[in-house]
Amino acid sequence: MQIKSAEFVVSNSDVSKCPKDYLPEYAFIGRSNVGKSSLINMLTNRRNLAKTSGKPGKTQLINHFIINKNWYLVDLPGYGYAKVSKSAKKTFQKFITAYFSERKQLVSAFVLVDIRHEPQNIDLEFMQWLGENMIPFSIIFTKADKLKPKAIESHIIAYKNVLLETWEELPNYFITSSSKGVGKDDLLRFIDETNKNLTT
Repeated sequence: MQIKSAEFVVSNSDVSKCPKDYLPEYAFIGRSNVGKSSLINMLTNRRNLAKTSGKPGKTQLINHFIINKNWYLVDLPGYGYAKVSKSAKKTFQKFITAYFSERKQLVSAFVLVDIRHEPQNIDLEFMQWLGENMIPFSIIFTKADKLKPKAIESHIIAYKNVLLETWEELPNYFITSSSKGVGKDDLLRFIDETNKNLTT
């Protein structure tokens, strides 16, 4: 897939105010500071489509971007280490849960995980919640340029071992680097093929 257009549509914290049309949606979510905005900008060939920041927790709303006029990329708030109040975190959690529970247009979630770290409970618990609620998702390992190939392999094996303790089969996964463009073609091909299958 070649991305020819990527346009911001709407930001809000109320799922009922999300776009009313029934174009397929792909939601990107992960722990704060996992490199989500950089990944979105890399995928769409736009330097500032999603706002990047050195401060974790920059994304605080449900952000819809329409891609090639035929599907939505949805940028969701990060979870974890954002320096916001407890009440704000509860608000984020509430509308993130509402989005996943209520949004019929959602085709798949992408859970972003920093490949440099060993499996984190906060990521595993969120994946477990998605699984229990029958929400399809893939894992996107970010920041692969920070590790050598053998380290990448060992970190993915560690994730596989942990996940297979409770999962019958592993979720689909992608290895990416926003700064090097790694994984871009694989990820866009997956979305393109999924969209084609929806219309057949």
